[in-house]
Amino acid sequence: MRVLQLLLIFLPVALLAHFAGISEIFVFAASALAIIPLAKILGEATEVLAEKTGPRVGGLLNATFGNAAELIITMAAIRAGQMQLVLASITGSILGNLLMVLGFAMLLGGLKNGRQLFDRRHVDTDATMTVLALIAMSVPSLFSLYIPNALLVEELSQTTAVAMLILYMLFIVYTLRSCTSEKCDAVTAREALPVHSWSTSKASAVMGLSMVGIVLMSELLVASVEAVTAILGLTPFFVGIIIVPIIGNVAEHLVAVQAARQNKMDLSLSIALGSSLQIALFVTPVLVFASLLFGSPLTLQFNQLELIALTAASMISALVSLDGESNWLEGAMLLAVYGILGLAFFFLPLKL
Repeated sequence: MRVLQLLLIFLPVALLAHFAGISEIFVFAASALAIIPLAKILGEATEVLAEKTGPRVGGLLNATFGNAAELIITMAAIRAGQMQLVLASITGSILGNLLMVLGFAMLLGGLKNGRQLFDRRHVDTDATMTVLALIAMSVPSLFSLYIPNALLVEELSQTTAVAMLILYMLFIVYTLRSCTSEKCDAVTAREALPVHSWSTSKASAVMGLSMVGIVLMSELLVASVEAVTAILGLTPFFVGIIIVPIIGNVAEHLVAVQAARQNKMDLSLSIALGSSLQIALFVTPVLVFASLLFGSPLTLQFNQLELIALTAASMISALVSLDGESNWLEGAMLLAVYGILGLAFFFLPLKL
């Protein structure tokens, strides 16, 4: 984790490169590398505040700020009018958690510890909610094929977003009320992170500064996407569905894998599934309503390939999570699916 802290040097490097007019590729890479440690620091500050406020409020804090980096990046993309990048990053974040994170966790955890057991009661609700959330996300996309009026599709997206937020709040209430000591650890989902002796005021200040840093780097990242895709021959869709989610969530991904290697599969699964739920039921609706403030309404119209990938990912992750055990082969299978999808998305044309 110390290596991640060293990446903070890329924050001033990215700013200097931007103002000096250096290559957009360099600005993109530097800002992306700077976001990684900033997201980690934001997570640690959130954890400190969570510990000081107790498991219930702490769980709510982690539920709210667990994907703050992803939320900030996508808001910057909305401001820039890059809606395809936004929708692709939503899809990519969910796919990354369900396939890549779970895959690496089960693979590396299984190679070190053999067959790993976990309490299926701790993950059954998360897995079921994940499938339900993806069904809700798919409704506006599927029904838009039969609704010719764009305004009605926009209204459908907004009402769906309201329902998803309500469902997420009910999920948080249910989880916190049924919180045992072990389950509370899973709710906070930061057990494997180092604990700091920060005061509440210092943790709040660190959280605020890290969010400001992420905002600055996100603006540079999004501003350079168009030039980078043109130079490297990539599509905004591929950048959104593969690269952006990794940038925003790599610190949390490392925690999930580390927990699996420590034979804490309940925690590892909770991080992967819980992060997917946050993206689907919290980040996505917030983006829908935030887009109205920027004058660029976001409609939940995912393309058919995204829907197929999300459906496959939710089903296979639920199947491997609900039997109460995991092994390295299941992890390899999840990673194989993610790799195949990533390669397929790479070959997609610019216009979908």
